[in-house]
Amino acid sequence: MMKKVMLVVGAGQISMAIARRIGADQKIILGDKNINNAQSIAKILQEAGFDVEAIEMDLSSRISIQNMISKGQEYGEIATLINGAGLSPSQASIEEILKVDLYGTAVLLEEVGKVIAEVGVGVTITSQSGHRMPALTPDEDRLLALTPTEELLDLDLLKPENVKDTLHAYQLAKRCNEKRVMAEALNWAKRGARLNAIAPGIIVTPLALDEFNGIRGDFYKEMFAKSPAGRPGTADEVADVAQLLMNSAFITGSTFLIDGGATANFYYGEK
Repeated sequence: MMKKVMLVVGAGQISMAIARRIGADQKIILGDKNINNAQSIAKILQEAGFDVEAIEMDLSSRISIQNMISKGQEYGEIATLINGAGLSPSQASIEEILKVDLYGTAVLLEEVGKVIAEVGVGVTITSQSGHRMPALTPDEDRLLALTPTEELLDLDLLKPENVKDTLHAYQLAKRCNEKRVMAEALNWAKRGARLNAIAPGIIVTPLALDEFNGIRGDFYKEMFAKSPAGRPGTADEVADVAQLLMNSAFITGSTFLIDGGATANFYYGEK
């Protein structure tokens, strides 16, 4: 019997929390560059009653993305996409961040958009970080939104010599993700499907705990301590928003900021 298929990219806490909310009646294909991560998250989901298959996949590779889609299509139509994959500024180089977070996400949205089922939905996880970078020009935003995927990394504003550091690369990637979601939502709509993004602030995950204990740890702790919420968020709180987006037929092409008010404090809080 053919099932609805959910593609989950990135075997992390946020991806898993969202999959648990909406994946009960779907075949879940869970892809991660680290197959051990994929298998360990898949095991937790399987033991909770979900139908999950773990595979190795590399978000920076179009062929790897296409292979994941083909694997999903063995079971049925691709109905849902959850993209929670990405590299953090302290994990990787400028080039790696742009290749995975920016280019890879753009290719994923494009490729899934070619096959997504009618009434299908997708959500990609970006970051509050994209909201902290000074505004780009309308032309730059348009280039991030509409440049053919294979030409994206050739844009002047993304050339490594024009990117200050890995944090700047990460912010550019997240800004691009949001613009791509807007543009791709128009393509997905031609198939009767919807696409949105969620921009979380500091969410407690194994990765975040590493960051808290790393060189930027004090910066992160101060950020959430000064925010209106006064604490970091949980993956399940991000899943609350994802569930809303998946169920709300009038929402597409949007990015939802969920950061406990940290961005509001960044701009308008007491200095």
